[in-house]
Amino acid sequence: MSLTWEMNNWKYEQRCMKAVEALNKKGFTAVYCADSGKAVDYILKESGEAVTIGFGGSMSVTGLQLGDKLKEMGKQLLNHGVADLSQEERLEIMRRQLNCDLFLTGTNALTLTGCLVNTDGAGNRVAAMIFGPRKVIVVAGRNKLVSDTEGALHRIKDYAAPPNAKRLKCNTPCAVTGFCADCSSPDRICRITSVIEYKPRFTDIHVLVVNEDLGF
Repeated sequence: MSLTWEMNNWKYEQRCMKAVEALNKKGFTAVYCADSGKAVDYILKESGEAVTIGFGGSMSVTGLQLGDKLKEMGKQLLNHGVADLSQEERLEIMRRQLNCDLFLTGTNALTLTGCLVNTDGAGNRVAAMIFGPRKVIVVAGRNKLVSDTEGALHRIKDYAAPPNAKRLKCNTPCAVTGFCADCSSPDRICRITSVIEYKPRFTDIHVLVVNEDLGF
């Protein structure tokens, strides 16, 4: 472990803790996780009473490799990203996610002042984050931390959207060049942007701020 790694890790830890403090002040249940293993342990514990668990299509959550563990616990997984689903099957799963026991998702950006900022193409993910599921757990890697909402929107356009568009095989300029063109493509994935400034009144949201880079 080099001194450079140690100091960078310390710096990120301070930023993560600042975001956790801000989130807790705004009514969220925010937890600092030193690594992704701690996040996995937390999610498995919190999923104990859940029967149905929805996945919002997050690469941060996918990277935690929770699927097999949750299946072993007897959970019913609602994942619209499973291969070979028809469009109607995907939409039906998305609708069921809006009323699941536990919804797992990432966030495109998390401000140090405690705001969750996300941009969707269909809106299913941001809808489930705000209202419907009995519990929501948001996994935010340290690479998602920004100073403010303006920085969050910049991060989404410059860092999150292009690789997501390429991953989803969208016919958009950013999926080719890696740069946002504020396009009008039918495949455009930047259609709905939400800013959750405080915990919604009727939604139990847990935010795990992880001192690792996760997702895009």
